[in-house]
Amino acid sequence: MNTTTNVNQRLISLDVMRGCIMILLAAESAHVYGSLEHLHPTGIWGAVMQQFFHHPWNGLRAWDLVQPAFMTMAGSAMYISYYYKTQKGITWAQNFRHIAFRCLKLFIFGTALHCVYAGRLVWELWNVLTQLSVTTLIAYLIIRRSYVFQLGVSLLLLLAIDLLYRFVLLPGYDQPFVQDHNLGSYVDMLLMGKLNDGGGWVTINFISTAAHTIWGVLAGKLLISNRAAGQKIRILLIAGILGLAAGFGLDWAGITPIIKRIATASFTLASGGWVMLLLAFLYWIIDVKQQARYAWIATVVGMNAIFIYLFFETVGGQWVNPTTGIFVKGFTGMAGLPESLQNVVSAFAVLALEWGLCYWLYKRKIFFKL
Repeated sequence: MNTTTNVNQRLISLDVMRGCIMILLAAESAHVYGSLEHLHPTGIWGAVMQQFFHHPWNGLRAWDLVQPAFMTMAGSAMYISYYYKTQKGITWAQNFRHIAFRCLKLFIFGTALHCVYAGRLVWELWNVLTQLSVTTLIAYLIIRRSYVFQLGVSLLLLLAIDLLYRFVLLPGYDQPFVQDHNLGSYVDMLLMGKLNDGGGWVTINFISTAAHTIWGVLAGKLLISNRAAGQKIRILLIAGILGLAAGFGLDWAGITPIIKRIATASFTLASGGWVMLLLAFLYWIIDVKQQARYAWIATVVGMNAIFIYLFFETVGGQWVNPTTGIFVKGFTGMAGLPESLQNVVSAFAVLALEWGLCYWLYKRKIFFKL
């Protein structure tokens, strides 16, 4: 068995992981999870389906790992791209212009999506693309530094956000880990004049989630290094276990609760730990064991992740979903199906149609990378 990674080969595991994330997000956009949950919201089925929704506040569900994984993959992809560019003589400064322009596009698309959601012009900074535009810049500014330096910066960011929440206490916003009454909510009022409607999400999440992007850079640097594959996997496993122990330890000890919606330090560590473990598994099974027969599906999706995300959130969510629902629910209703099943059939019909449209665009090379 080959125990090293050929750095001239693409790391399929990274594309597969990113592609799987997009496939999950596409299903959410088509309302698949909501329709399935309503079939039987209690018992084992209900408990399983809850994992496809964000935890309401203090806790961690599987769906809470999607954004950390997405930001980690973005960091890995950025480092690998940067590495190969340096091999061609492109300097850090020259590449910075490309990174800065890409971040500007991400910021514009992220804020524009909230206008699409609202059906009018709004100024809201909670979208994952908006957050990623800032975390990418932070990670790139230190991309040339050592493992220790970058890891240290990521941990300092977590310490900083934890201290800010605890010690910057303002009238009405003096409860660090209470929804809508914390520093993050105060900053949102300053920046946008509003709070996230019922969700508790805050803009300054980018401070702590920048750690995910930095860890992605470190993972990418590790995976294309000349280290033995087994050593790479052990490092990822150790990092994952340490992240889980630190994150859940802080939560269980009552020091810092795990709250995704304000991206507490404990949440960032715990979610980052799970992502590292998942990455280790995918790298082992796909790049080392070469078990990638059907990986091309997720690979294609992963290589066009931002385009697909925008497509499902705009064309899909705003036009395909409601239009398809009119006909599918209408005919299934005439056939006597109960409303809960109508919603399930409609959701899967929407998902199939949207992926069909994506495939049509892909075959005609209309996809574009961001």
